[in-house]
Amino acid sequence: MLDPEWNDDEKLIEALRDALASAGEVPESFVEAGKAAFAWRTIDAELAALTYDSAWDSLDALAIRSESAILRSLTFASDGWTVEVELTPDAVLGQLDPPESGTVTVRGAGGGLPTAEIDDLGFFVLRPPPTVPYRLTCTTASGTTILTGWITP
Repeated sequence: MLDPEWNDDEKLIEALRDALASAGEVPESFVEAGKAAFAWRTIDAELAALTYDSAWDSLDALAIRSESAILRSLTFASDGWTVEVELTPDAVLGQLDPPESGTVTVRGAGGGLPTAEIDDLGFFVLRPPPTVPYRLTCTTASGTTILTGWITP
């Protein structure tokens, strides 16, 4: 038997209008769950932690040099992999160790971030350098994925 409440078209249209109006009000817990699910896309990646940043040496360098270096060096390491990165005004230069070909992709909040090939010696060049915080995702020809920590330009 049908509910007499839903036999009235005006009441049905009003209920649908209310449902559509409240669709934009997504609970914060749903938003957080969606973000957490998106983070799992790299669960199989080797996470490479920052082990060296030449910016850490800036206090020692002040005693020796009167100007700051143009080049910034970073080293990321994970179990069995190292990613050496040099940041210049024109490019991000990097090398994967042990060397293996593949691709490197920049991941960050900005759109239009570069992707480059990693050659057989493990070298790559990304141009132009990102201007927003980013991570590097290196995918080797053998299928290994290495994800660096965040890099702030």
